[in-house]
Amino acid sequence: MHSVDVSSHVALRQRARTATAAELDAIPWLSLLSPEQRERAIARLEVADAEVGERICRIGRKANFWFGVIDGLLKMSNDDSSGQPITFTGVPPGGWFGEGTLLKRECYRYNIQVLRPSIVAGLPIDSFHELLENSIAFNRFMLNQLNERLGQFIAAREIDRISDPDLRVARNLAALFHPQLYPGVGSMLRITQQELGYLVGLSRQRVNQALNRLARDQLISIEYGGLRVLNLAGLQSFPKV
Repeated sequence: MHSVDVSSHVALRQRARTATAAELDAIPWLSLLSPEQRERAIARLEVADAEVGERICRIGRKANFWFGVIDGLLKMSNDDSSGQPITFTGVPPGGWFGEGTLLKRECYRYNIQVLRPSIVAGLPIDSFHELLENSIAFNRFMLNQLNERLGQFIAAREIDRISDPDLRVARNLAALFHPQLYPGVGSMLRITQQELGYLVGLSRQRVNQALNRLARDQLISIEYGGLRVLNLAGLQSFPKV
């Protein structure tokens, strides 16, 4: 996959703008804040249109923002690290990430790369910590976020050991439709078979075979521009014993 080089983070900041009303509506935690907190958060939020291959976060870079996906698709991985390359997860619309790194004020231990043209939002770290200190509702959201993320990464570890391609695709798809972590997805995910292949570590042809099997089992439907989940519980438990 084509990769945009290191200056992408700077380029994103240069393209930053204020969020539109529709983009603000796509941010799940804003509605939990008091009117005053919401107003301050909106004033500090930055939004940018990210291009394919750009890196939103890079291993070793200091974390200064809490990021979320308004539209598009990102990939979280450890590419360029000294260890074995691993894709941890995809990040579809509605997903916010990096809170653990911000809580500890550390540098990133993973890369976040853009897989398709995306709209990305960022909340400065000082605003993030201000909400933690002053909003009970935001703290509850964050506790739920961290708990769900822990479960997601435990599942990702299990998926990484699965050799059955159909099962790998099913588990990864189920993770992308997670209703708490990615509320912006709903029942329809805009993703190509090539993009899904990047996430699961399979060829587009093998992904196509797996998707056709899942469609025959009436777990998903393959539609123009993406995939629709018909039975999330069935997708999560695939294959049925």
